Amino acid sequence: MRIEILDGVMLKKALLGAASFLDKNKEEVNSLNVFPVPDGDTGTNMSLTVNSAIKHGLSLDENNVSKIASATSYGSLMGARGNSGVILSQLFRGFANGLDEKEEVDTKTLANALKQAADTAYKAVMKPTEGTILTVAREIGDFALSICREEKDIITFLKRIIDHGNIVLNKTPEMLPVLKQAGVVDAGGKGLIYILIGAYNALAGIEDVYIEVKESKADLEMPIHEGPIDTEDIEFGYCTEFIINTKYKDIDIFREELSYHGDSLLVVGGEGLIKVHIHTNNPGLVLEKALTLGELNDIKIDNMRYQHEEILLKSTGDVNNTANEDIKEYSFVVVSIGDGIDKVFEGLNVDRLVSGGQTMNPSTEDILKAVNETNGENIFILPNNSNIILAAEQAKELSEKNVAVIPTKTIPQGISALLAFDETKSFEENIESMSEAIQDVKTGQVTYSVRDTEYNNTIINKDDIIGISEGDIVANGKDINLVSLELLENMIDDDTSLVTIFYGSDIEEDIANELESQLSEKYSDVDIELIYGGQPIYYYIFSIE
Repeated sequence: MRIEILDGVMLKKALLGAASFLDKNKEEVNSLNVFPVPDGDTGTNMSLTVNSAIKHGLSLDENNVSKIASATSYGSLMGARGNSGVILSQLFRGFANGLDEKEEVDTKTLANALKQAADTAYKAVMKPTEGTILTVAREIGDFALSICREEKDIITFLKRIIDHGNIVLNKTPEMLPVLKQAGVVDAGGKGLIYILIGAYNALAGIEDVYIEVKESKADLEMPIHEGPIDTEDIEFGYCTEFIINTKYKDIDIFREELSYHGDSLLVVGGEGLIKVHIHTNNPGLVLEKALTLGELNDIKIDNMRYQHEEILLKSTGDVNNTANEDIKEYSFVVVSIGDGIDKVFEGLNVDRLVSGGQTMNPSTEDILKAVNETNGENIFILPNNSNIILAAEQAKELSEKNVAVIPTKTIPQGISALLAFDETKSFEENIESMSEAIQDVKTGQVTYSVRDTEYNNTIINKDDIIGISEGDIVANGKDINLVSLELLENMIDDDTSLVTIFYGSDIEEDIANELESQLSEKYSDVDIELIYGGQPIYYYIFSIE
């Protein structure tokens, strides 16, 4: 089979193949996590991100490559989970930029898009690290440019860049010592190769592709809370939502124009796809203005004055009581995991808890929805996981509200940051003091190894209990409490005054009480506090202050 021109139908087929093949191999990608812990979820995060991308891309009844790529880019942005998912969404974004205004593509256009994908992803990362998915993407882009003039067949072109990508991937352990020590290649880079293989297999007819894509309107709903629903108080009667397919990129000017025609305005997106939500008394005028930018899709207009309250609540996509709360100066959106830890954060007056699930990686859209549902003038996001910070930053950029991301990497850091908050201080002062507070707490974690490995010259067997101090494995063995004691020996020093133990869902209370007694006896000058956390995967989380 030979293909020299790729149209929209074939692009959709390639996307389906990419999503399907990555989904089949995501557990292998997960297993490449440098740390042999059970939440090594790079493959899962990338797969979920790609699935979100294709839901949007395939929902368009279009054969235009540019429009499909733009919708796919937006879907990946909103569905991005974990750092790998965020970087992948930036690759999709750059790829879509490279296909701008293209109805169909050849190998030269495809090569330029791959190059732009890598360039965009590099720019999105504050400190790019070589030996990662970024390296693989850059080398693939450069190689694609070098062969695109001589190689006109897209099938052969893809095969050659995949072969080259695998060569680069196998070199990543030489670029990143931590990979070499763990005996693995970069997980994100491997995921990218699987995406390309899936696209190749689909286009070459090697594999029939199918993945369930639910084209429901819920996938394209605005993550916004509608506000008070007392019909007597409604100033602007028509809730108006739509999507613009457009080349127009300066959405700030368009947002300013619409601001004079209503309230509850949300204009997000760009790069070919703009989503708009507004409450207005003249939806026709709003749509006329939007039509000057491009074609409109998914238009929805609700007359709020005549609809029953329950219908209004359903149309927001989420029933909550935010509307009945007073506007606050400060609000908090916090990622949490475990019912016990949820209660701790609730006791610290957190406004919205975002469930991290077993692997604690909510999407950009999950975080953005929580931000939009808060009623604060100034909003703090606490990711509480290093793998969620990039998604939180993306949610901040997409939000119309005044948002700050406090870069908390652990649950104890999140708690310390909240305790440092002072409502008498300004937003900027609290950002500084909360960010400083996370430096004053150390985090220890106890879990189990999912594979045999060697770390820091220590042999670790599958199912061994491992103790992690500030992201570094410092203890391992067969007994949970004994490993915990060894871990804390490495963490408690003369300056330690308090150790808080959060015990997980897999630890019996009497076992946790036994550890507390042992620590109290061994460290008589240190206050030991035991709290039920209920977190999965991690038997214990320790906060050392």
